Amino acid sequence: MAWRDWVRTAEVEPSLYAADFARLGEQITHLLNAGARVFHFDIGDGHFIEPVTIGPVVLQSISSLIHEAGGVIDCHLMVDDPEHHFEQVKRAGGDSVTFHVEVSEEPWKTIKAARDLDLGVGVAFNPETEVEQAVEASLGADLVLCMSIHPGYSGQEFMPESLWRIRQLRRQLSESLFVQVDGGLTAENLHDVRKVGADLIVAGSAVFGMEDLPRAYRRLVKALDDPA
Repeated sequence: MAWRDWVRTAEVEPSLYAADFARLGEQITHLLNAGARVFHFDIGDGHFIEPVTIGPVVLQSISSLIHEAGGVIDCHLMVDDPEHHFEQVKRAGGDSVTFHVEVSEEPWKTIKAARDLDLGVGVAFNPETEVEQAVEASLGADLVLCMSIHPGYSGQEFMPESLWRIRQLRRQLSESLFVQVDGGLTAENLHDVRKVGADLIVAGSAVFGMEDLPRAYRRLVKALDDPA
């Protein structure tokens, strides 16, 4: 199985960093029942980004629940040394890893390291990084992640200039690669993001910040094709 098997035209990925960790399994089950199949899992090391976030121990505790329901886990590594974490992520049940171009001098080697472990792989880039740098680094990857906020904290507002960057990314990127967007996405702006070329929509607060998680997820899925 690979990304082409996981994506149903486009996907809304609930971002587990924004979940209520006292009810994590329960919330994941509600979203699986609502139709979610790709879950976004953020790992931060306290260096590349300021906060230390959730890691392999949490990943291992939920991976069976997601896999048994036919879901997959897309791990976003906001870390200085991504290759160091690949094997731990794989053992804990991660299905794909995304690393930041800003920390990889030889992206092709980082991509190969993920492939050697039979992991999917993506390349992420921050708002200050040129689109062209991410495109050049993407050879052999499955996706490119355009950050529409500064990574590290959930709940930030979408940066409007990201629409131009997403459009440029889609125009320059191989058609075989997915465009992923992460940060500040809501039912109100998701249609515009989809229209300029995004395939994978990472949503944290727009899902977990709502009282009714299944309803919030379904609203975002509907907004992929219909303006809110």
